[in-house]
Amino acid sequence: MSVPTLHASVTLDRLTFTWPDGTTALDSVSGSFGSGRTGLVGRNGAGKSTLLRLMAGELSPTTGSLTTTGEVAYLPQQLTLDVDRRVSELLGVAEALDAVRAISAGDVDQAHFDAVGDDWDIEARAEQSLAEAGLAPEFLDRRVGELSGGEAVLVAIAGIRLRRAPITLFDEPTNNLDRDARAKLAAMVRSWKGTLIVVSHDLSLLELMDDTAELYAQTLSVFGGPYSEWRAWLDAEQEAARQAEVTAKQEFRKEKRQRIEAEVKLAHRSRTAKKAEIEKRVPKIIAHGRKMAAEVSAGKLRTEVGAKEDAARTALDEAGRRLRSDASMKIELPDPQVSRSRRIAMIGDGERSWIVQGPDRVALIGRNGAGKTTLLERLVAGAGVGGGVGVGVGESAPMPTIGPDDGSTAHGEESLLSTERPALTATALTDRIGYLPQRMDGLDENRSVFENIADAASQVPEKELRNRLARFLIRGATAERPVAALSGGERFRVALARLLLSDPAPHLVVLDEPTNNLDIDTVDQLVEALRAYRGAVLVVSHDDAFLARLDLGLTLEIDAEGALHEAL
Repeated sequence: MSVPTLHASVTLDRLTFTWPDGTTALDSVSGSFGSGRTGLVGRNGAGKSTLLRLMAGELSPTTGSLTTTGEVAYLPQQLTLDVDRRVSELLGVAEALDAVRAISAGDVDQAHFDAVGDDWDIEARAEQSLAEAGLAPEFLDRRVGELSGGEAVLVAIAGIRLRRAPITLFDEPTNNLDRDARAKLAAMVRSWKGTLIVVSHDLSLLELMDDTAELYAQTLSVFGGPYSEWRAWLDAEQEAARQAEVTAKQEFRKEKRQRIEAEVKLAHRSRTAKKAEIEKRVPKIIAHGRKMAAEVSAGKLRTEVGAKEDAARTALDEAGRRLRSDASMKIELPDPQVSRSRRIAMIGDGERSWIVQGPDRVALIGRNGAGKTTLLERLVAGAGVGGGVGVGVGESAPMPTIGPDDGSTAHGEESLLSTERPALTATALTDRIGYLPQRMDGLDENRSVFENIADAASQVPEKELRNRLARFLIRGATAERPVAALSGGERFRVALARLLLSDPAPHLVVLDEPTNNLDIDTVDQLVEALRAYRGAVLVVSHDDAFLARLDLGLTLEIDAEGALHEAL
């Protein structure tokens, strides 16, 4: 549904962008974004992140144009940081802040006044921004490396807000944020001034938007309302399209049948007329006149029924074009043949323990840095990563890049699993555990997609394995490409397929923040698969909407003191 936008902040006119290898990411896209908050949605690979980079000026259109009404501030998915910089630099206020302090100390150099401009209250505003991110004023002069990853993202967002750019772009801002950080971000978004365009799969965040824009099949459409209202409209529109197609099919079949009946009737008349002429039952001149009249009548009838059939075919084509025929994953998990009483894993904190067995579905929650990923890695290490996608235990992402990492734990920040905290334990009671880590770095980059997956399903015949891969949209040339050449969405499908198609099937599937960077339709498929799985599931996630759909039997939380308890 396209809604005319007054006072457009960003306008696209037949915008096309092609990568250097010739791949077209966006093809003649037109549309506009107005003021207020807009959630930009679409399937993985639709070009959302590329579009944001074009708006931010990081990329230039191949053809077409993109115009903005003012300065653009941009928060990318992967926030690259210099850990030795001061927090005031991350906020973007260091120069003005230093100048104000120098002037206050008696230095009247004109350069300081130039740096301050009208921002004499910069320190107070910066401290307010830190407060919004949950940090005390003294953090202004600390190193970025003293922040957790989630705190760094919030400070970067607070800094963008502090600079008051008229147009702001966020690309998946909640991927690395725990519940508290997400709540702080939501508070910022609710009171955001100017134009805010957010690419996200986070349903809670999308509900805070004024408008919802979708990038689909190289078309940008804007709907006036948050995601839930747009989704309800789209579902209703698609149901109406399905009904229209059914009606159009029936009408086309009727008109086709009537045309055939008319042709049969005309053929019968022609044979009767020829027979009468041969038998000379009527004078030749009269027979000729009748023949000419019949041909005129037949031509008229053919034109009429043909036109009706053509109109019905056109209506059917139009109804079909309204229907979306997106390819989606069809995830069907193998049966691990594990009984309800089978003990699979034990998780505890030295005082109490919980047993995971049979088809249990368990969530592990807690703030970033609490040690959730470390606990999962201990569990998986004890099982030898049975058939899943493994990572080296104890590995952590380098701090300069804040990416998909539960461990957004900063340099110098003590893990809650240290010896001064409760000793959390995770014991595998089976060697058949499939593990999907956040970074999906257990794949062999230089081998093909098929080879990576075949390693985990060596007992499955090649033809059958390729058929199963097709359900993950991995088919044809894609299956033969090296992993290093895959996009983020393709890499996820490969990692998930390797995990879920392993043979023998895992007794326990362990997932660490599986919804990061997934489009909403893929999350829906994953939920359906996990709900139908007959083995156990252990999942770490900050996505409450995702967890609520899994029919969890148990939710364990690592609290601020590092203790483990059942969440209320």
